[in-house]
Formats: sequence, C-alpha cells, structure tokens
Amino acid sequence: MKPSNSVLRSVACVSVVFLVANAGFGQNSACSATADGALHSCEAGARSDDLLALAKCTNESDAPRRSACRNRAQADLKDALDQCSAQLSARRQICQFLGGKRWDPEINAANFSTNIDNPYFPLKPGTTYEYQAHTADGLITNFVAVTHKTKMILGVTCVEVHDTVFLNGRKTEDTLDWYAQDRDGNVWYFGEDSEGLTHGRVSSLEGSWTAGVDGAEPGIIMEAHPKVGDAYRQELLLNEAEDFARVLSLDKSIKVPFGSFDDCLETTESSGVEPGAVEFKFYAPGVGVVFDNDVSGKEKDSLVEVITE
Repeated sequence: MKPSNSVLRSVACVSVVFLVANAGFGQNSACSATADGALHSCEAGARSDDLLALAKCTNESDAPRRSACRNRAQADLKDALDQCSAQLSARRQICQFLGGKRWDPEINAANFSTNIDNPYFPLKPGTTYEYQAHTADGLITNFVAVTHKTKMILGVTCVEVHDTVFLNGRKTEDTLDWYAQDRDGNVWYFGEDSEGLTHGRVSSLEGSWTAGVDGAEPGIIMEAHPKVGDAYRQELLLNEAEDFARVLSLDKSIKVPFGSFDDCLETTESSGVEPGAVEFKFYAPGVGVVFDNDVSGKEKDSLVEVITE
C-alpha cells in the first residue's frame, strides 16, 4: 500500500548542484531545465516575501524592534534561499536517475483497469491494512482502506483508497488516493486529496494533486516487473508532489508483527520538494507494503493487521 502521508515521501538527495553535468545528457535536458525554472520561481518567491517582511519592519516605530525585525527578515531570506538551492540539488539528482527526460506519460484510458492485482501492490476492495509506529511523540496508527469507490481521472477509472493517520488516538491526517493498473501490470498513481488535521480541524492541504490538473502528471507507484536499479516518478506536480522511487533489492527478508516475509522488494524514495528526506519501503509478494522506514522522520511503520470483508 501507499505509505502514510505522515511519513513520507523520501531518498537522500545529497549530490552537488552540478552533478548532472557529468550524466551524459548535460544540464540543458528538459528535466534539468524544469528544475532550473523551479529554482528561479523559488528564489523570486523568497525575495518577494523578504520585501514584504521588510515593509512590515519599516512600520515598527521602536528602533531596536525595527532592527530586530530586519535581522529576522534577513535570516528568513537566507533560510528560504538555502531551501531553494537544496531543492535544485534534489531535483537534479532525480534528473540524473531519469536520464534527463521529461515525465509526460501518454495515458490511454482503454489500457487501464480497476483490477489491481500486482503482487507487490494488490488493491482488493474491502481490504484494510493497519500499520503502527512508536515515535518520540507517541503511537502512530495508520489505516489504509481499499474502498469500493472509484474516481474518473483523465478518463481512467481509478480505485479509491482511504488513508487515515492517528497520533495517540487523535486523527492527524485524512487522505484519499487514486490508483489504476495498466495492461502490463504497472500500478499508476493518479492523485490524492490530503488533509492535515490539528485538533480535529483541517490545517493543511499540502501534497494534494490530481493528474491533469494544473500540469500534474500521474506516476508509477509499482512496476509490473521491477528490477534492481529501476527509477521512476511516482507523481509530478512541480513544487507540490514530486515523489520519486528506485528499486534497491528483490530478495530482502523482513519480520513485522503481521508475520515474517522473504523475497521482499525494497525501494527507496525521495522528493524534489523535500530535500534530504529518506524512506525505505519493503513490499512482500501477495501482501504489499509490510515495513516503511522513514529514516529522516525517525518513524518505522510496521504492518500489524490485514482486515478483509
């Protein structure tokens, strides 16, 4: 199953900014040009925010407070520009793995089905997966329910999955995800409607996207025949949803409360939006995700139960 939104989204992006120059396709590739454009937008936004902050400081009549306000604005600008640079490095790292190509898949609705039986990512309606993670903040419980509902996206009928996250019994995230499987057996991810909750109220819609809206592109959540070294985008809405995955192994063994599994697929994920985030996922044949290790977030989600109707 798709990992909880409390985790995510995930592979360390630690290469230098110009690593792509040695990748054979150069910095003028479509992928790198997109990354550069995002950088310019990010920097322009940071400087715009700084100008507004300085304008607010100017209205402060007390000189020491005015000075402190300007110092904070300067520090905030530096942090924002550093983040822009880190995102560029992360995106160029992804570009290197993808060979510099655009991610603009051609979607033919006739090639897709709601019968999702990929062994590493089966989605049988009526099935609910429960994951738990013990963290410094307390117990995180994640329920991933494959519903009988569907949603039409880009002409494709997608299975709707309801993903909810609780921290010490209080709901913190409520998400709907949409998937479909192509004729070759690849499972595609067509979007999500994600709500972050604070004290029961919606506090964030961060990460929400729908393929075909505002330039968003669907991605592959699981390949039909994964091979070590494979790399692919799982979603793409620039500056909102940029998850990317690589296949690390096909023969891992893992033990979780639900059971012990061999021949597991291990992937690692990253995001151009969240530089430095690292996540490793283990998929058991016939089950799906059984273990999700978010190294950067210090959260380990283990499958504890599978409930079927």
